[in-house]
Formats: sequence, structure tokens, C-alpha cells
Amino acid sequence: MQERGDAASAVAVRMLTAVAARDGAQACGMLAPGTRSELEDSAEQACDQAILDQDLPAPGQVTGSDVYGQWAQVRLDDDTLFLAVFPEGWRVVAAGCEPRTDRPYDCALQGD
Repeated sequence: MQERGDAASAVAVRMLTAVAARDGAQACGMLAPGTRSELEDSAEQACDQAILDQDLPAPGQVTGSDVYGQWAQVRLDDDTLFLAVFPEGWRVVAAGCEPRTDRPYDCALQGD
């Protein structure tokens, strides 16, 4: 199970690293299809530009990860990301997420 958590963590960090490096195309390649579609629809522009406008923190150190079947939660110093497994591997479903007391996470980037 740790191996799957490490794989999900690696994708989460790579996606945030791509955003920090202003490489929207690479960052979008790591998004789940629904997240990418939601981002493009809400921003009314292509994903590779829209993702760079999101309020996502710089990649920090991984502080933990949990895998629940086909889903994973990756916690970094300043961010929490949620991922899902697709045929091509882990993809980011939500990022820029902050916990809220007794409520779901509030995420800057998320799909349906």
C-alpha cells in the first residue's frame, strides 16, 4: 500500500512543480479528465493557461498520504491534493485544498 501512496505523492508533487515552473501543459497532463474539463469550462480558456491562474501553492514536502482503493489523499506542507487511479495511472482530482471544521475540504481546483 505504501508503494501506491508514494506513486500518488509523486504525481501530486510533479503537478505542483509544473505549475510553479509555469508549465501548464505538463500540469494539465496530470489532471483527471473531469477536473481538466471543469477548469476549462469555468475559466473559459485552455487548461494549460487556466491552471496557471489558479491559486495553487508551491510544492512542499509530502507530510503523508493515504490510499483508499482507487482514491488517494496526499498532504504536503501547504496543500492537500486528492487523486484517483485511471488507466494511465494516478491523476489529480482536486488541489489547493484546505480543511474546514466539520465540512468538506475547500479546494482551489477541483472536478466533478
